[in-house]
Amino acid sequence: MSCPLPRWIAHRGGGSLAPENTLAGIRLAARLGYRAVEFDVMLSADGTPALIHDETLERTTNGRGRVGETHDAELFALDAGLGERIPRFTEAARLCRALGLFANVEIKPAAGHERATAETVVRLAAECWRDAPQDVLLSSFEPRALLLARDLAPQLRRAALFETPPADWHDFYRQAGACALHCNATRLDDAVLAEAGARGVPIVCYTVDEPAQAADLLRRGVAAFFTDRLDRFAGQIA
Repeated sequence: MSCPLPRWIAHRGGGSLAPENTLAGIRLAARLGYRAVEFDVMLSADGTPALIHDETLERTTNGRGRVGETHDAELFALDAGLGERIPRFTEAARLCRALGLFANVEIKPAAGHERATAETVVRLAAECWRDAPQDVLLSSFEPRALLLARDLAPQLRRAALFETPPADWHDFYRQAGACALHCNATRLDDAVLAEAGARGVPIVCYTVDEPAQAADLLRRGVAAFFTDRLDRFAGQIA
């Protein structure tokens, strides 16, 4: 499965320049010229996919408690920063489609909800991008989520996601039918780069905020990266 990717991807929507995982962040990325955004999706207590990174609410909202124990009526009324609210996944998908943005959807299940999260997010992604499957990429730190994505929506591309790629990363990559390898920029060693290059596997690194670091990664053969500092790279987007 081929995997052409934009080189510059806005991390968690608008990176550090807007409330993370919000529609405002996605709109900001588009205004700055970005063609791709990444965001995290988790289920509410009612099973509704929402854009949020942490299993708890305190860091990114004015709420308290666990996302998976918070019902929709409360969750979607919270302030996610500067008056922005937590978006439903379907809202973010529609916005990306309307703005012509490529979307990297990270399936982010809370502990104990791995299967339900993957099934719900994958099926909705397949529906939202029914006529444009090339414009969405699914990733997850949870291996079972990616394998479910392979089985439920084989037409959607997938990326193997690791903090540090293990020695046998390519075994899972092949099993999941992935088309890209995502990893922490500071945990990428030359052996992984060499193997990926020999196998024709594109590597995408997170989270890269310094131009010098980005230039070094590109020189070493990294294909693309996620950034929180959208302002520092906006002028380099073709």
